[in-house]
Amino acid sequence: MKKTAGIIFRSVILLLLGVTIGLLASNNELNTRISFDGNDKISKVLDLVRHNYVDSVNVDSIEGTTVNRLLQNLDPHSLYLPAQQATNVNERLEGGFMGIGIEYLLLRDTLVITQVNQNGPAAKAGIIAGDKIIAVDHKGFSGTHLTVAKVNKIFRGPKDSHLLIAIISAGSKDIKFRTIKRDHVDLSSMDAAYMLTPVTGYIKISKFASTTDADFRKALAKLKVGGMQKLVLDIRGNGGGYLNTATALADEFLTKKQLIVYTKGVHEPRTDYFATDSGNFQHGKLAVLIDEYSASASEILAGALQDLDRAIIVGRRSFGKGLVQEQFPFADGSAINLTIARYYTPSGRSIQKSYSGGLDSYRNELAQRMRKGELFSEESNLKDSIFKVPSNYHTSSGRKVFSGGGIMPDIFVPADTMQNSYLLQELNNRQVFSAYVVDKMQPMLSKYTSDDDFIKHYTVSDAELGNFIRYASQSIKRIDPRDLQKSKESIKTQLKAFAARFKGGDEAFFKVINADDAALKKAVEAL
Repeated sequence: MKKTAGIIFRSVILLLLGVTIGLLASNNELNTRISFDGNDKISKVLDLVRHNYVDSVNVDSIEGTTVNRLLQNLDPHSLYLPAQQATNVNERLEGGFMGIGIEYLLLRDTLVITQVNQNGPAAKAGIIAGDKIIAVDHKGFSGTHLTVAKVNKIFRGPKDSHLLIAIISAGSKDIKFRTIKRDHVDLSSMDAAYMLTPVTGYIKISKFASTTDADFRKALAKLKVGGMQKLVLDIRGNGGGYLNTATALADEFLTKKQLIVYTKGVHEPRTDYFATDSGNFQHGKLAVLIDEYSASASEILAGALQDLDRAIIVGRRSFGKGLVQEQFPFADGSAINLTIARYYTPSGRSIQKSYSGGLDSYRNELAQRMRKGELFSEESNLKDSIFKVPSNYHTSSGRKVFSGGGIMPDIFVPADTMQNSYLLQELNNRQVFSAYVVDKMQPMLSKYTSDDDFIKHYTVSDAELGNFIRYASQSIKRIDPRDLQKSKESIKTQLKAFAARFKGGDEAFFKVINADDAALKKAVEAL
């Protein structure tokens, strides 16, 4: 049985409403059985709609909406997942899917490859970043009203099935053909791992997937060879994932028999998760970066390391999700994620923020933090009502820590207002940085021997920035000059980072982004 901070997977089959549901526990004993006799109200109403309603309707859609509304009345994290969404969630956390292994940009109704997964099917076939796919299996592809759904349908498929694609490489007009054999494509949760200083390493993790701990161990071993004695672990923006991955990662830093987290619910007895003695970084100095988007499994890890005085937590108050979900799949591929327990840090804290104000209030809570100034001032955080109540929770050394509403960092770092401008958000949402790199910067990038060479020697000039803004104005019709002036340096950094990513991947991107990152600098200073 796989437990997660967000989801718990069991080997169960749940048929649609109106039939018997069986939950199979890990000991293979049937521990729960719920029978519907066909007279329950949900099934009856759907049946009436299906056979008696005046117009033709999509009952499956109504059914999904009805189930989701029922679940959302329980808590914000119990929800219904349509089949494709359930598949996407599971692939993301299981660490891969069957396909060809590319990232791409749809530019003027043409698919341009922006990244090729190392050792994936496309890489083995000789596909490189910058290639444009114009035909697939002798059928026109470019200019056929491409969508993400259409691309996924064509490129994903059974293992060892073949695709014949026609490509045009950057700077060429010649058409080349490549045969690609679909295979398992790994989705790594390790965004970057490199040395910040001669003795300080940096690792960024984007999610807690089934492969994360193994990826982390490989990255840690590489950094140790490079002389690492201290580590900055970046889980900013990490929305969580598997509970057992979070505990496995915590185990890398803790010693035998230390309590990492415990879970319990009305129907779930208390379960304690302890560290073993197998960790690979039990004694080196450690700092953990969090922000308002660090949630669930991220908060389990940060909370454990804070409570046990194992790490310095740097950044801003985390999201505040302390609920555990179990995923129950339906026969049609859809599923429900049902909250079955709460989790508690070693000191006994629940970090789940309140959802008593309803779903809309819960979803707008981060915006409320911004309006109240909490992202920019530590004092504004402490004025929040959840922190006015005296804390009964303390770390192993006796330091006071707060319960409810997320993990409060030991060192607060305000959000960068330049990074939160409307213009920057629009440029990212419309993928203008990637488009400009693909359209305009490839000839220049080819002059650099490596991504490190590019990062070290390339600077975005004011002239290049002007060219970029003119290019961006084709997508964003109204660019506020004040917004542009305020975000000028951040735009330059982002443009260089996306160019570095095109040339060298995610790690190159973060090397550029992190070069002037205030929270990272604070973490290094704290170590």
